[in-house]
Amino acid sequence: MGGQACVFYGAAEFSRDTDLAILAEASNLERLQAALDDLDAEPIALPPFKADFLLRGHAVHFRCRHPEALGMRVDVMACMRGVEPFPIIWERRTEVTLPDGFTVSMLGLEDLVKAKKTQRDKDWPMLRRLLEAHYLANRATPSAAMLRFWFHEMRTAELLVEAAAQHAASVKAEIAARPLLEHAAAGRLSALQAALRDEEDRERALDAEYWKPLRTELERLRHQR
Repeated sequence: MGGQACVFYGAAEFSRDTDLAILAEASNLERLQAALDDLDAEPIALPPFKADFLLRGHAVHFRCRHPEALGMRVDVMACMRGVEPFPIIWERRTEVTLPDGFTVSMLGLEDLVKAKKTQRDKDWPMLRRLLEAHYLANRATPSAAMLRFWFHEMRTAELLVEAAAQHAASVKAEIAARPLLEHAAAGRLSALQAALRDEEDRERALDAEYWKPLRTELERLRHQR
């Protein structure tokens, strides 16, 4: 669900770890623990690998010691701010078959975009590139769902203005959901750029607020340890 998925969707990134979104049920956690054992992976930070922490929104971190994955970090989450519960994102996952026949299930693009709306500086350029890549690959023959996705999520002012000029009825239908699209429809580039920055600031603030009680809980766990 992280940098590895971004690379597939066309937003190349040097990824230092593997991020996994999982179903936090007992039998599934047992299977994941078996896989981590095969990787000789050890926990590297709090909280512990338990369902209740995952279901509250924490990430659990591991470092692999197996020679074929030496030093690789694995981060595991079960729920994310602004992202639908696991059963829903699983239904709309993207599957890729590797050359050896192994199938990898990745977070769907729309869910990946939502997951990247964090307070971290590195996520916003990645978010912009994900949407640009999808738009440029599909703008010649977009579906109604694609247009709705772009008008709800795209972060590049110039491309939003372009899309709005070509699909006036579609952008008009989405203004109520995302008021800054009024600037896109009117071709007001500077105003749109400012509105996009304001939107990003609001999302960063919401993410910081979301993590505040989780960070407090981690501090308590550190003191207890």
